[in-house]
Amino acid sequence: MNVYDKAYELARALKDSPEAKEWAEANANLAGDPDAKRMLDDFRKRQTDAERALLEGKELPQEEKDKLNKLYEVLLLHGGIRRVLDAERRLAQLWADTQKIIGEAWQELLEKAQRPES
Repeated sequence: MNVYDKAYELARALKDSPEAKEWAEANANLAGDPDAKRMLDDFRKRQTDAERALLEGKELPQEEKDKLNKLYEVLLLHGGIRRVLDAERRLAQLWADTQKIIGEAWQELLEKAQRPES
């Protein structure tokens, strides 16, 4: 078994997964609604800015947290945006699960390497 071949196989499986296909289709459909796309892009920019501030150790004001939460609730009322966000969540979960599985294998290798020979 060639690990590189399996890695490429995994990459293809992820790209061809129902989750990835649904996400791509949802995004393509949303592209046909420029106002909704702009609203989602604005939300993502605000979200990224908030995450960056937190990573820099800055406290996000409660007012800003409330604005983000309210904006998210409003976005979910739009069917196309909700479809994109739901598909994105499922795809991210698939990716996280895959990383966890690979991470666990890596951890096992590290632990095995650190065990004294019996």
